[in-house]
Amino acid sequence: MLFNFEEELKKLPPKPGVYIMHDAQDAILYVGKAINLRNRVRSYFREKIGRGPQIDKMVSLIARFEYIVTDSELEALVLENNLIKEYLPKYNTLLKDDKTYPYIKVTVGEAYPRIFLSREMKKDKSRYFGPYTSVGAVKDTIELLNKLYQLRTCNRNLPKDIGSDRPCLNYHIKQCAAPCQNYISRDEYRERVEQALDFLGGSYGGILKDLETRMKSASENMEFEEAARCRDLMNSIKSVAQKQKITDSVGEDRDIIALSKDEADVVVQVFFVRDGKLIGREHFYMTRVFDNSKEQILEDFVKQFYAGTPFIPRELMLQYEITDGVLIEDWLSSRKGSRVRLLVPKKGSKEKLVELAAQNAALVLSQDKERMKREEGRTIGAVKEIAGLLHVENANRMEAYDISNISGFQNVGSMVVFEKGKPKRSDYRKFKIRTVAGPDDYACMKEVLTRRFVHGMEEQEKLREKEMDEKLGSFTKFPDLLLMDGGKGQVNIALSVLKDLGIRIPVCGMVKDDNHRTRGLYYNNEEIEINTHSEGFKLITRIQDEAHRFAIEYHRSLRSKGQVKSVLEDIPGIGPARRKALMRHFKSIEDIKKASVEQLMEVSGMPEQTAKQVHAFFRKSENDTSHSQGDMLQ
Repeated sequence: MLFNFEEELKKLPPKPGVYIMHDAQDAILYVGKAINLRNRVRSYFREKIGRGPQIDKMVSLIARFEYIVTDSELEALVLENNLIKEYLPKYNTLLKDDKTYPYIKVTVGEAYPRIFLSREMKKDKSRYFGPYTSVGAVKDTIELLNKLYQLRTCNRNLPKDIGSDRPCLNYHIKQCAAPCQNYISRDEYRERVEQALDFLGGSYGGILKDLETRMKSASENMEFEEAARCRDLMNSIKSVAQKQKITDSVGEDRDIIALSKDEADVVVQVFFVRDGKLIGREHFYMTRVFDNSKEQILEDFVKQFYAGTPFIPRELMLQYEITDGVLIEDWLSSRKGSRVRLLVPKKGSKEKLVELAAQNAALVLSQDKERMKREEGRTIGAVKEIAGLLHVENANRMEAYDISNISGFQNVGSMVVFEKGKPKRSDYRKFKIRTVAGPDDYACMKEVLTRRFVHGMEEQEKLREKEMDEKLGSFTKFPDLLLMDGGKGQVNIALSVLKDLGIRIPVCGMVKDDNHRTRGLYYNNEEIEINTHSEGFKLITRIQDEAHRFAIEYHRSLRSKGQVKSVLEDIPGIGPARRKALMRHFKSIEDIKKASVEQLMEVSGMPEQTAKQVHAFFRKSENDTSHSQGDMLQ
């Protein structure tokens, strides 16, 4: 049924909610929220007044819309975030990174608390520290704390399980005080946990003095191993302490957020400050920014990032004012369970911190541009170079083929795909040769190419008849250039297959020298020299090596499967179920060989005739072996 825009616009309620725009294929184009659905959705279909080309393009694609009414604008904000995350609409600005940050969790609600890494922050009786940006740093800190205070890492239910089992290895290597054996009192254990909590809060002075005293005492008593252990622990603590830089004298939790934007890309930088200390920083990419302002992009980032992170600091210091600031404050406060403030510092040390975050974002964006430029030279630049050498329109999608066998045993073929100079591994395919029995690479290649393109033509036909989802067609897309591992012979095989099928695709051979290294290209009956230092040559070499590697790996896997075949498979009348039953009962092939007919009949009610077949098979095998050994001796 056709969607009647005029009628549907009249039905829109003047209430808060979320609206969803669909295209003609029912894909979701855009998800938005509104305090008044009627006014907001109608605004899209009025005259084009300063909306920007991307919004105008989106509106031109809308085939229908739907909406969900909510009780408040805050509920609409939450629902909008959830729908954007689920559907990733084409015209919404999206947070590219979806990371979860580690926390250090101390289970203070337990009688004998533990310290471990956690990926989520729950509302339980535990204490959490973080989030941290480095998993490695979290693991190092936990390991250090367990060494320092000898806290348990097991899952035993204490004090219920005290004395029920032996102490574990950690006790014997002096990394656990063994509360499971009551070797340490509950009060003393608790005191150690409190010291660990102080350490996580940034108080290192006391433990450093204590370790220094212990180190000197151990040294005076010539206990050099203990002295060295204390020294190493002190160095570890100093290393952890140096990673945390004080940002201000007030022990606040806050995130400092700023961005940098150029014509097409945006990087958002976040500084994480916990208890007044800068514990780390992270940058994020925003995609599909279109004509959005920096303020709008920053707002989109805040909504999407803090919808997914379990920890919300008391304060967000932002580079720009955002439109829905008050609403977002209410939403974050309800998520945290206490007041959250959004600030835009205008002067002083806080403003300098935001500026520092902006400078870091600009630096990341600049460095990425340089990296992307170099990467583009290796990929798209190399593709253009190859297309220019061959005088073909483009070579964005290249397919390369190779054959692998050992003296004709288990012939296999490989197909690798490169798009825009990069391997597209999801389109790689393997072929087990069906029609060629000996070492005939040309015949094998003919079978591979025929199967590949016939299958592709069938998929294209199904696609035209709407009998197949485009995503399911592994061979549907044909290459711009076909690369053959070899010279004239392999190229002619490919050309003959394409001619028989009525397909026109340029075919190029990758020619190797006497040392099996790529030396040039064979195209249109002539060998084309290529600069061995150029990016185009390097790409050809990578493609050729990849096709060869993929074929070899497939062939190796088939050989391995053939080599691990059980001798039981050669016994007539013994199927998979009987084989499993025999191995479960006797545990080894040697035990099966030694078994009598009566013993074999005990296996899952095996019939006497079948048991005799198994028994006779191994007797025959032994006789054959003894005869062959006798022949060798003669």
